[in-house]
Amino acid sequence: MAVDGAYKIEIDTPMGKQESKLTLKAAGVKLSGTMESSFGTKKFTGGTVKGNDVSWNMEITSPMGKMALVYKGKVAGNDISGEIKAGDFGTSPFKGKRV
Repeated sequence: MAVDGAYKIEIDTPMGKQESKLTLKAAGVKLSGTMESSFGTKKFTGGTVKGNDVSWNMEITSPMGKMALVYKGKVAGNDISGEIKAGDFGTSPFKGKRV
């Protein structure tokens, strides 16, 4: 199953649910894409694809400063789900559907 595509995702954060648009593009085992959210649009490269498993890292600037985000997920059909480690704030689950 190809992971390429745009997904509408919902992240269950300590500050409440956050919606984002995630676009993924695989080239072999390499993954790149963009994330559009209330923090703006951020591009990422250097992610990985292994079967239906995806992972990537990003950095955002929030009112509390810069924060590293580590995403790990799985694509199943048109669904994507996983978790995000947000700096010292712990891990939050995310889920979404291809649009």
